[in-house]
This record gives sequence, structure tokens and C-alpha cells, in this order.
Amino acid sequence: MNNFLSKTFLITILSLFLFPINAEENKSSYSHEYNFYVGNFDFSDHKQKAILIGFQHQNETLERKTFLGNASPITGGFITENSAAYVYTGVEWNYNISNKMKFTPSFAPGLYSAGNGKDLGHVLEFKTEIQASYAISKTSSFGMSYNHLSNASLGDKNPGANSYVFNYIKKF
Repeated sequence: MNNFLSKTFLITILSLFLFPINAEENKSSYSHEYNFYVGNFDFSDHKQKAILIGFQHQNETLERKTFLGNASPITGGFITENSAAYVYTGVEWNYNISNKMKFTPSFAPGLYSAGNGKDLGHVLEFKTEIQASYAISKTSSFGMSYNHLSNASLGDKNPGANSYVFNYIKKF
């Protein structure tokens, strides 16, 4: 089943997002950003590390200027090769380093299910993440991010999980 999910994910990216779409590239017309990612879940725990694949949506029409910068809501989720799953919603801040480079920290509480993977101690987990991305066109970027899941000691145990992922970001 996990092999099926991986193949479906790759076919979706190839068919929908890597082939050019005939559309006028006007920044104001792009209000949704989709982030497809793949990486290594809990890479620092050699007994529990696993491949993960995920998806995240950002609605740029809901972006707001705050004292911390431009914030916008995110919603997403991932699944690991061990059937662990995490769904979340939160906020990210976008900082343009240059017209091609972007730095994006985020915070997102969510629900975690261990499946056959690592027990993180509680169903409620908090994801903190930092991401750096590079624009390859007006609508596409590649990036890399690091995130940490923790239950903030809500459970009897709080082992946490550190992950790194590679991102493909597409604006629509």
C-alpha cells in the first residue's frame, strides 16, 4: 500500500505540475500555493526514521501583515512509510531574502497517529518548521525545510521527531 501511495504522489506531481500550463503569469492572479514534499521523518532516531510524503496548502488571499511579518494560514498533512500520519493547520511567515530566495518559518498544531511508526506520546502535536526556497519561475519554487514535532509535554512522554524535507512549491 505504501508503494502505491508513493507512485500515486509522483504521478500526480508529474502530470499536474511539471508540464507547462498556458496561463498569463501575473502575480496578483495567484492566490493559492501548494507545497508537495518528500523527506526523512525523524532522521535523528535511527530505529524510527522513515520516508515521508506530504502536501500543504497556503491561501495568499488571507495573508495579513503582523508585527512579525506577513502571515498566512497553512493546512496540510503527511504520511510515512510506516503509516504514521499527521494533519495540521497553522500559520507561516514569508520573508523575501531576494527576488528569488524566500525564508519561511511556520507553526502548526495538528493531530498525529503513530500507525506502525514512532509513538510521539500524544495525539496533539505541534510542528515548528523553517524553510528556504528558491524560485525557478514566477509560479514554481524548490526548497528545503527542517521541522520538529513535539507534544509540549502534554503526554506522559515527549520524544519529539526531527525531519527534513525537499519541497516543490507551485502557485495557482
